[in-house]
Amino acid sequence: MVEQESVQAQTGIAGLDDVLGGGLERHRVFLLEGSPGTGKTTIAMQFLIAGASAGERVLYITLSETEEELRAGGLSHGWDLAGVDVFELVPPENLLDEEQSQSLLYSSDLELGETTRRIFEAFERLKPHRVVLDSLSEIRLLAQSSLRYRRQLLSLKHYFVRQGTTVLLLDDLTAEAGDRTVHSIAHGVVRLEEMAPEYGAERRRLRVLKYRGRRFRGGFHDIAIQEGGVRVFPRLVSAEHRTGFARDVLKSEVPALDALLGGGIESGSSTLILGPAGTGKSLLALTFVQGAIARGENAAMFIFDEEMGLLFNRARGLGVDLQAMVDAGRLFVEQVDAAELTPGEFAERVRRAVVEGDARTVVIDSLNGYEAAMPGEHALVLHMHELLQFLNRQGATSFLTVAQHGLVGDMRSPVDVTYLADTVILLRYFEALGRVRRAISVVKKRTGAHEDTIREFRIGGRGITVGEPLAEFQGVLRGVPTLVGDGGGLLRDDEA
Repeated sequence: MVEQESVQAQTGIAGLDDVLGGGLERHRVFLLEGSPGTGKTTIAMQFLIAGASAGERVLYITLSETEEELRAGGLSHGWDLAGVDVFELVPPENLLDEEQSQSLLYSSDLELGETTRRIFEAFERLKPHRVVLDSLSEIRLLAQSSLRYRRQLLSLKHYFVRQGTTVLLLDDLTAEAGDRTVHSIAHGVVRLEEMAPEYGAERRRLRVLKYRGRRFRGGFHDIAIQEGGVRVFPRLVSAEHRTGFARDVLKSEVPALDALLGGGIESGSSTLILGPAGTGKSLLALTFVQGAIARGENAAMFIFDEEMGLLFNRARGLGVDLQAMVDAGRLFVEQVDAAELTPGEFAERVRRAVVEGDARTVVIDSLNGYEAAMPGEHALVLHMHELLQFLNRQGATSFLTVAQHGLVGDMRSPVDVTYLADTVILLRYFEALGRVRRAISVVKKRTGAHEDTIREFRIGGRGITVGEPLAEFQGVLRGVPTLVGDGGGLLRDDEA
């Protein structure tokens, strides 16, 4: 029994329905186009399965794949396709001569009129609410001219619309570039694309080119074909996620660090921790995670660069038991594979950690790894802007690390996002009295006053220890300081 028909025909893909502004308008013809392997058939199957689950009659008309291939593909995703009728349009045996029977033939061996007649016959037998026609390239071959092709598509469109059917046409883009015959006929057009980076898995994305009378989410949206079907990750728009929250000052577990920060970090702000490799950026971020969990809040960490087990061991050596926080359900930690993850999927994971996991503190370690996850992308700053704005508007406090090139002297960052962050903490190596030491300073804080001093800090068994201002040194941030006093401000060995 068919459920009460809604205005929209849900695709069964949550992210895609969001991009389309609710789904596909019923009783209209839509075009889904893309090169082979971009996920057209999978999306079409999910569209039909969603209709069958709602009690609708659905029909898949295939001119390019066999029914056996379609059902085998469904089984690979865990679908039995029990409610999906498949009509395999192949040449009748009596049209094949002895020579032709030795080769695989497709619908191009049929006359165009015969093909159309058999499509209508299949439709009349079932009277479906949803139809998928796969694919237009076969009809284009039969038509042999653009005029005849357009007339045939118009005939199909008017027939299906009069029957009150929602139709999804698939096209594998085998036509000449610039051919927009179907675009002008279809009510909406969705294009799928696939990109192959120099290293790592292929990347897929979609874009809605047209949707008459509908406000849809424009731009490119990353997609992934996984077991269970296609997932769409709508482009994050921070302006759509405004919430109200109290801006409190959050303290770390190190009082001297809080003093350097002018009392602490404001909730709903972003902090960038800059420094060369090994200066303690990740461990510094951990002190704020520890402080958040001590306040009874949840936190999330996304680790790009370091193996998670090693991070847990290093933190344990500083007296921070990350595993206990995870077991208590207070901390979510995810190891991110930069070669396998698209920026859209990463943004979706961060969003879920905040919205569904109620994480109030988010650490991204590091932006170097995030940049590596976007080969060929030139919009890293825009991605980060939207992500940080989203976190800020959700009241989540974010910490991002960036490893600068070099160890001492002139430092360079692979990407400059300092203007996006509300607070910037700078870490440096410097040499003094025959030892390599670490210095910390706050160079920017939008949300309030902060110390302008440079302090030495150490990482040891007691965690992070921050010393007094290095008032007797000049040139600490350059890594080659000059002693202008007796060095009394340096940390002693018993303070680590």
